[in-house]
Amino acid sequence: MVIAISALPVVELRGAILFAMGVLPSAVYPQNLSWQHALPLAIAGNLIPVPFLLLFFGAISKRLSKIGICKRWLRWLEERTRRRGKIVERYKRIGLVLFVAIPLPVTGAWTGSLAAAIFGIKFKHALLSIFIGVCIAGAIVTAACLGFLFGWPLHPQ
Repeated sequence: MVIAISALPVVELRGAILFAMGVLPSAVYPQNLSWQHALPLAIAGNLIPVPFLLLFFGAISKRLSKIGICKRWLRWLEERTRRRGKIVERYKRIGLVLFVAIPLPVTGAWTGSLAAAIFGIKFKHALLSIFIGVCIAGAIVTAACLGFLFGWPLHPQ
């Protein structure tokens, strides 16, 4: 479940770690994994769609852009990615790492892959940058979950 959740767009690694560590309670499939188990599973799941997005986004978007509603949606997605991806456009690989690493909405591996395709970052460089960014985001989210679960820094002892 953790791998599947982290492979989803929008939710990605951030939601998967929250789910896995029990921060987001689930009556359907309750989890209480340690961070040592949750983090690698979430990273692996988050990286599954990345190579496919990097390799096939251009071809898929070209075909979908022939359909009216898809054309509008793709144009919106590209404009939004360009606006949000200024750091990627300016700093390329390092910018892509930072873009993916910041655990905010619309800044994960999916959007990072789209930004890499839009800004013409080579496949191997994009894949490495996104991997590093996902690892950093995972560390940040895991630390925040541990802080929430154990009361850091809200209740110092």
